Amino acid sequence: MNTDPENIARTCAAAAADKKAGDIVLLDMRDISGFTDFFLICSGSSEPQLKAIASSIRERVKELHQTRPLSEDGYPGSQWVVIDFGSVICHIFLESRREFYDLEGLWSDAKRVNVEG
Repeated sequence: MNTDPENIARTCAAAAADKKAGDIVLLDMRDISGFTDFFLICSGSSEPQLKAIASSIRERVKELHQTRPLSEDGYPGSQWVVIDFGSVICHIFLESRREFYDLEGLWSDAKRVNVEG
């Protein structure tokens, strides 16, 4: 079992990509945050897609890391789902909500981690 936060974050990013999440961004929060190590931020184009992305993330992390979320919020229909694994927090937005909350701008001093490939 690999519980390294960066590996869990990369697993979350891959699971989101498998469900065609848009504009996947992984922020390394270790130097600027006391409450988490990584933020995963991604977008979906519909509420069913948000649910599919969230489900994919939960299932993949459970399968590969034997870890379940500490908490989840955003159901039903909030247009922003948050899955909190402690060291990794996943934010899954409808595209319009993501622009409105602009977490990337709020945490612009965080290092971006390449998740391509």
